[in-house]
Amino acid sequence: MTDTPTVLFVCVHNAGRSQMAAGYLRHLGGDRVEVLSAGSMPADQINPAVVEVMLEEGIDIRAEVPKVLTTDSVQESDVVITMGCGDVCPIFPGKRYEDWQLEDPAGQGADAIRLIRNEIRQRIEGLLAQLLG
Repeated sequence: MTDTPTVLFVCVHNAGRSQMAAGYLRHLGGDRVEVLSAGSMPADQINPAVVEVMLEEGIDIRAEVPKVLTTDSVQESDVVITMGCGDVCPIFPGKRYEDWQLEDPAGQGADAIRLIRNEIRQRIEGLLAQLLG
C-alpha cells in the first residue's frame, strides 16, 4: 500500500451507497486518503434523496456523477469495497477486498436512507482507523 492509500467504492448504480461512502471518506479522511467510486451499471445521476441526507451531515456530493467501473480504477486502488454488485468487480492479487452488505437506498424515503447513511459512516470510521492507524 502506498503512503496515501486509494480506496474504491463500487455499487451497481454508483448513485447511492458508494457515493455516500466516498463522500464520508473524503470528508473524514481529507488528503490522507485517495477516494474513487464507480458502478457496474451507472445511473444517470446521484439519487437526490441521498444528496439531501448527506447535506444534513455537511457533506455536499451534488457535483459528483455516477461513473462506470473500469479495470484501471481497480488496479490503481489499494482497497476495493463492493456494495451489492456481485462478481462484476475484477480481482487482482495484492488488493484488499471487502463486501459491505448494505441496503440499497433506491426508492427509499429519507428516514430509511439516514439509517443506511449512518451505518456507512460507522464503517468509514472503522476503515479510516485501520488504514491510518
